Amino acid sequence: MKKPATYFVRGLLFLVPLVATIYVVYWVFTAIDGGIQKLIAGISNQSIEPQWWVTGLGVLILIMVIMVVGFLSNLFITRPLMQLVEKLFARLPLIKLLYSSVKDLVGAFVGEKKKFDQPVLVTLIEGSNAKAVGFVTRKSLEFLGLEGEVAVYFPQSYNFAGSLLIVPREKVKPIDADSSDVMAFIVSGGISGKKDQEHDQKKMLKPEKTS
Repeated sequence: MKKPATYFVRGLLFLVPLVATIYVVYWVFTAIDGGIQKLIAGISNQSIEPQWWVTGLGVLILIMVIMVVGFLSNLFITRPLMQLVEKLFARLPLIKLLYSSVKDLVGAFVGEKKKFDQPVLVTLIEGSNAKAVGFVTRKSLEFLGLEGEVAVYFPQSYNFAGSLLIVPREKVKPIDADSSDVMAFIVSGGISGKKDQEHDQKKMLKPEKTS
């Protein structure tokens, strides 16, 4: 019974992450595609006929719209208008908070000035060997009157939430590792890791000795 159980565990380790990833990608794909389809149907005041609507057309339309907006943001004529819209949203009460937060969050991952690219170790308790892993999001907090302090974001394991702490700069030690690997390490609760994954894969794929 040992070998069948081993085969089951190996199959589980291979299929569960694969199926879960495919499902999430499929869910996002269909959600975007269906949302664009309903939007076009609402604008045209008619149902979209299956004869001309092709699956994936909504995603393609969204990509093209994003690229067109990005192109227009570089044009001398349209750039002032887009900047005016940004300033308007950044000044409206309540909307300002939502707009600024979403813009900064998106920019932190895909903008020119990424924020989650400096993984660090932080000693939270003086004299303790316990350390926390996070990302420096602000090197200067002079606008808050906090000189010598930095902002460090600590993602939570198995969660999309996190905590922001203000710590002295001398308590922060940079980590010489890829930021995506560090993020995966934190979110997975320390389970995921590039070297560990490679080692586990080699170990899992290693052929059994036959007698």
